[in-house]
Formats: sequence, C-alpha cells, structure tokens
Amino acid sequence: MLHNNILETIGNTPHVKINKLFGPDTNVWVKLERANPGASIKDRIALSMIEDAEQKGLLQKDSTIIEATSGNTGIGLAMVAAVKGYRLILVMPESMSVERRRLMSIYGAEFVLTPREKGMKGALEKAQELTTEIPQAWSPLQFDNPANIDIHKTTTAQEIVKAFPNGIDYLITGVGTGGHITGCAEILKQHFPNLKVFAVEPEASPVISGGAPSPHPIQGIGAGFIPTNLHTGILDGVIQVSKDEAFEYTQRAAKEEGILLGISSGASLAAVAKKLKEIPSDAKILTFCYDTGERYLSIEGLFE
Repeated sequence: MLHNNILETIGNTPHVKINKLFGPDTNVWVKLERANPGASIKDRIALSMIEDAEQKGLLQKDSTIIEATSGNTGIGLAMVAAVKGYRLILVMPESMSVERRRLMSIYGAEFVLTPREKGMKGALEKAQELTTEIPQAWSPLQFDNPANIDIHKTTTAQEIVKAFPNGIDYLITGVGTGGHITGCAEILKQHFPNLKVFAVEPEASPVISGGAPSPHPIQGIGAGFIPTNLHTGILDGVIQVSKDEAFEYTQRAAKEEGILLGISSGASLAAVAKKLKEIPSDAKILTFCYDTGERYLSIEGLFE
C-alpha cells in the first residue's frame, strides 16, 4: 500500500474485541484510534480543521496556527503543520504530561503553558490572547469548530457502520471537545435507532451531569465546561469515573488484553464495567482507545 504522505494514513482504524476484562460472555469492542499515525483520535480533527480552513481561505503560507489543547490535538496539529509547513503555537495546562509536550516540540511546534488550576479555560483564554497579538494568526477552536464533528460523521462513524452492519447496542465514550461522541452518535442513531449513547466524565469534575468544574487527573476528558461541539440531546446518560477506576482499567487493559492505552481510554473501560452491571451481559458495546499509554509513562501511580 502506497501513500503520498503520512496524512493519507489517518483513519480506518481497527475494532478490537475485549476478551478478558469483563468476562467471557460479554460483547465489548474498542475502536483502536491509537493506530492513527500520530497515535490518537485527534489526528482526524487536526487534519480536517486545517484543510477546512485552507478551503475557506483562512490559512495562507505565512499563517501561524494557535490552539489550546490538552495534548493530543496539539500532537495531531503538530504532525499536520510539519507536513504542510505552518508555524504552530500550542497552549496547554501545565498539568499535561511531559511526554505530550516533548512530542509537540519534536514535530517542531512551540508551546505555552498555563496554570493547572485554570484548566482548559485558562489555556483557551491565553490562546485567544495570542491570536489577537500575532499577525495572520488563526485558531482552529476545536471545542467549537464544526469541522471537528463533521470528520467523525464522514469517517469515524462510517467505519463503525461498516464494521458492525448489524448494529451496536451501546456507545460509551468520553467527552473532550465533544466532537467524536456527537459526530458518531448522530450518524449511528440514524442507522441503529435503538442505540443508547453514554458520555463518560471525571467524577471530580462532573460538569455534564450538572456539577462544578474542578482539576482532575484524567487527561483528555472533562474540560471543565460543556463544549459547543457536545450536542447533549444525543446523550442517553452520563457515567462518572474516578481517578482510581480510570487508572485500574488502564493498567488492566495492558496486562490482560495487551492494549497499552491512555488514562481517558481506561476511564471509558471503567464506565463500560459500570454499565455492564445494569444491562444484558451480551449487549454489544463499543468504546474507544483514544491514544497510547506511552504518552503517560511519567504519570505518578499509573504504571508503577
């Protein structure tokens, strides 16, 4: 198989059955987004938002891209910017893992850190400030950009429909920007009308459930606000997950399934475990492996 550049390898990720974590009679599947070339689901939106801006004339050769990110979108943007030749400045909370920061800089991106206690809101404010200060700057605004949702409608959801022609019963997945859960759910519910969709969020920052935002260690989900790209009307419920539960299933996925995944993916598996107590054990459930666990080796207590 030949490709003109690395960006052509984004998408068409595999779906892998979980065989041991939940017992032999369960029917749980993971969409392995770590198989993308930048090793996360965010490769999809990085490419789609930049190409959408190019088509609209918002990006030129000497433009600077500025984005607030918890990490994976930044890595995806850095990969795309490297191929296309754009300057990229990424703004992220200082609580994000060292591995993510290193990867961004290896791709050639610059980055700015904001106080951890301000969460993603602080990063967004700083990114907006930089966008107004730097000439010919453009920000993808991943939490609001409709190209985020659209790429999941046209690629991710279509891949799921193709892989599961007889449908799935439950989609249980985390919320970062809201793009993948919204894009996938809106398409999948058209194909599978009985599908139930559950969002996963940190117990310590249960904003979707109506609670107060707070700093938490489950990187990649729980931004501390409800993003524009999360269409809450597609949700059938929300499952809250604690740090300990997320860490446990991140560890167990590696040791029992041979899948090294990140903390937010562990949180989604923990949410599946909770939901399995309430539904028929043979219900067909799909969740996501958003990225690789190699991005979190420095996180205290995770893989020790």
